[in-house]
Amino acid sequence: MTLPSWQKEMDGDRRVGSMVRAALWLLTEVGEGSIFTKSELRSAFPDVAQIDRRIRDLRDRGWRIDTSRDDPSLKQDEQRFVSRGADVWIPGQAKGPKHKNGLTAAQRQKTLEGDSYLCRSCGIAAGEEYGDDLTQAVLNIARRKVLLADGTEQYQLVTECKRCGSGSTDREVDLVALLELVEDLSSMERRILAGWIAADQRTPEPIDKLWGLYRTLPEEARKAVASALDDAGAPGDADS
Repeated sequence: MTLPSWQKEMDGDRRVGSMVRAALWLLTEVGEGSIFTKSELRSAFPDVAQIDRRIRDLRDRGWRIDTSRDDPSLKQDEQRFVSRGADVWIPGQAKGPKHKNGLTAAQRQKTLEGDSYLCRSCGIAAGEEYGDDLTQAVLNIARRKVLLADGTEQYQLVTECKRCGSGSTDREVDLVALLELVEDLSSMERRILAGWIAADQRTPEPIDKLWGLYRTLPEEARKAVASALDDAGAPGDADS
């Protein structure tokens, strides 16, 4: 099948939108698996003010276009055209999925309030700095696919920081499997979990902090910790 020209705004008597032209440009000028820069994209479409947004729109139609957030080997101004999605130049194929429709201000505000204005993945608030650098967190509203107990799927809104949301477009939650894990908990474990849920936080115990620190150690340092534990003996040894 011969593709329409990405350089023309009209295909016969039908107007070709900028998103469609961007898709055709990726296919014919860039090629799957290849890298392009923002400046190359803007040079190809000097008459389109928001061509970057049209590229993002393609992602909602199944096109995989990675940025430096998805692929650390890319520079900040580079993107990789990984694979094509819907044939958006065919009438009827350019329409985005329903759950990708834009959020209203009321939906966004309700989601932020329900999530206590915190990223539900890492707990950071907007404007707070990450511990590993001076980057400040930016909160977004993500759509998460939830598999419900009746077997249906529902897209629900959740607050995520930009860092946690990177590359998470296909993330989903199996609520049935999660509830089955809850059923398997002992009575004590259920009470502990209920307390964490009521407080909407879990304060790490000292042993949790020690484990986290241990996991970051080089091999020789890990061996030293293991040896110290062996020397101390198992709990109760001194009383036996």
